[in-house]
Amino acid sequence: MLMASCGSKNAAPELTDSGLDPNKFVAEVDGKSTGLYVLKNAAGMEVCITNYGGRIVSISVPDRDGKFIDVTLGLDSVQAYFPENNQTDFGAAIGRYANRIDHGRLPLGGDTIQLPTNNFGHTLHGGPTGWQYKVYDVNEANDSTLVLSITSPDGDNNFPGEVTAQVTYTLTADNALDIDYEAVTDKPTVINMTNHTYFNLNGDPSKAITDNVLVINADGYTPVDSTYMTTGEILPVKDTPMDFTAAKEVGADIRNFDFEQIKNGNGFDHNWVLNAAGDISQEVVKLTAPATGVTLSVYTNEPGIQFYSGNFLDGTVTGKKGAVYNQHAGLCLETQHYPDSPNKPQWPSVVLLPGEKYSSRCIFKFGIEK
Repeated sequence: MLMASCGSKNAAPELTDSGLDPNKFVAEVDGKSTGLYVLKNAAGMEVCITNYGGRIVSISVPDRDGKFIDVTLGLDSVQAYFPENNQTDFGAAIGRYANRIDHGRLPLGGDTIQLPTNNFGHTLHGGPTGWQYKVYDVNEANDSTLVLSITSPDGDNNFPGEVTAQVTYTLTADNALDIDYEAVTDKPTVINMTNHTYFNLNGDPSKAITDNVLVINADGYTPVDSTYMTTGEILPVKDTPMDFTAAKEVGADIRNFDFEQIKNGNGFDHNWVLNAAGDISQEVVKLTAPATGVTLSVYTNEPGIQFYSGNFLDGTVTGKKGAVYNQHAGLCLETQHYPDSPNKPQWPSVVLLPGEKYSSRCIFKFGIEK
């Protein structure tokens, strides 16, 4: 059986391939049980997920020498993810609204709803008690698929409408993790879900991701002000440090603070406007670690992707196996609608109405470059 979940606390630890103890993910939060769920394919790739926040805890893939390495940041126990211990988004299924909403002002149906703010005066990732701190229900679990669901009540962080959302994680035979999101609502609302995994394809978080090589198939991006809020513009990447249309080391321009956008983001923390425009058959991102040969290709039906280079990691979080997560220990590739879309009517809409179904999909496909 290649699926592990909340086993007996008294059982001898049977560790996952990535070194996690499933017993350390057994807890009860708000009357709901948490556990660790393990997906594994015939090629040996392993993905460990906890239903607390729908979080990816580890992803183990082979490097060019056939050695399996964990290419994500995460924590060793479910308690470590609790907000009183670490206010992190590591690996989480983010909802109800990924990224920022300007000053928490949500225009909807002719009214403006005030959301709680939690980041530079804005509402970030669903507010102070977003879904990353909730227990998802487990609807299905086997060696290749984990189906999680959550019901967010009307007024959750002041968002209108009772929303029922589902996240399906599928590990394929060709080393891809396919993440499918669906949601419905009983009142007009907004929704924008994503996954917040921090990747480090070096397989060693003590080695910064600045040497990882990145390609983003995007000719435009959405600039931000000094509070990380989008201005409403879409600017060309050409002849700027934001240009990843050709392969470039992540660290090449990461401290080029003479460029205002790098200064405003304290590195990269921006949304790119993808040329694929929702065509999931097109590769939108390619990340490669020269040291290990591990590659990550991203596919999505979303119009944008937030590339965040781990700028706020500062060594205060101790992760799996005692690893200290310093600045740039990992990077995020968050497929989504553009930040603050509710306040930018010129951008693709994030409004969900009763009778409609929200659908979003992201594929993280791993490979090896010899």
